[in-house]
Order: sequence, then C-alpha cells, then structure tokens
Amino acid sequence: MNQIPLTSSPGTRKGDMIYRTLGRTGEQVSAIGMGGYHIGQHGLTEEGSIRLIRSAIDHGITFMDNSWDYNEGQSETRMGKALKDGYRQKVFLMTKIDGRTKEVAERQIETSLERLQTDHIDLVQHHEIIRFDDPDRIFAVGGAMEAVVEAKKAGKIRYIGFTEHKDPHIHLYTLKVAADHGFHFDTVQMPLNVMDAHFRSFG
Repeated sequence: MNQIPLTSSPGTRKGDMIYRTLGRTGEQVSAIGMGGYHIGQHGLTEEGSIRLIRSAIDHGITFMDNSWDYNEGQSETRMGKALKDGYRQKVFLMTKIDGRTKEVAERQIETSLERLQTDHIDLVQHHEIIRFDDPDRIFAVGGAMEAVVEAKKAGKIRYIGFTEHKDPHIHLYTLKVAADHGFHFDTVQMPLNVMDAHFRSFG
C-alpha cells in the first residue's frame, strides 16, 4: 500500500518563483499567492491595487486569492479590472463564498463572476467553516454544495474546496461529512504558523 507523503514536493522553480501542485487539482500554481483581502482596503487606491496585482503576475505569482465578502466586494471588483488585457489567462483564480444555502450560494457565485469579469472561476471554496453545524448545512438538501456542484457542471467553476480558520476538529469533521456524502474536495485551506503547535494545532 502506498503511503501518502507527509511533506509536499519542493516544487519546480521557474525564474524567481517556485510552483507546486495544488491539492487534487493537478494544477501547478505559484508557492506564493496574491492575497485578495488587502487589495480592496480603503488605504489603497484602485489604481494602486491594479498595479500591485499586475506586478505580482509579471513576477511569477499565479495563485490569486479572493472572497465574495472581502471589503464589500471591492477586492473582487478590483481584481476583475486587473485581470483584463490578457492577465486572466496567466493566473489560477480562486474566490470564496460564505452562503450556506443553495439560493444564497448561487447568488454569490454569480456576483463573483460578474465582479471578476470572467466566465469561470478556477476554484471556489466554502469559506470559514468554523462551526460544527456548517458542514451539515452545506451538504444538506438545499444546501450550498448543490449550488457549487451545479456551477461546476455548468462550467462556471473548475474545482471545489473549503477553508477552515479556527478549530482542527471542525476541519476534520468537514472532511468526514464530505466523505459520508461521497464527496472529495479538490483543495482545503487552513492556518499554519509558528504558534500553531501551542493551541488547536492544524499542523
């Protein structure tokens, strides 16, 4: 029986950037991503945000992070403008939704597509799975997973993941609920830092 390696591949270097395979997607993305939250803050002008995003792409960053609710949508709107003029084809575009019902999730996906000015999003993640009932709500009949799976079948998104921020037990429970429904996420996102080992360690 093959053992799953405990560490990821060191990746492939191209110029100044290292690229690694993202989760189960098989896609090669930059080891460093462009954080979506900060590009929509009031202290940075729209012009400055666009310049920052394009400079990151020009220097080899291909993983673009974002979320439906970052800065009341400004983060996605600015990224959409930055990815015009051929930049969209150079990146792996990810955003997140926090709707837990099918109806809300559908609306958020459509809004994200409009703001990002694209016909598809490479990865959509269920955001902030931080309560024990979140996985059950997402996978329930009429839950958000129905909307995401339908969007994938329609070609509006390519991969599906989730993010966890606070408790590794909820993270593991999400994977269990997914498995109970015969579903395997393409990606998972979780916090890791130097203090992680001391409190609710994801490591």
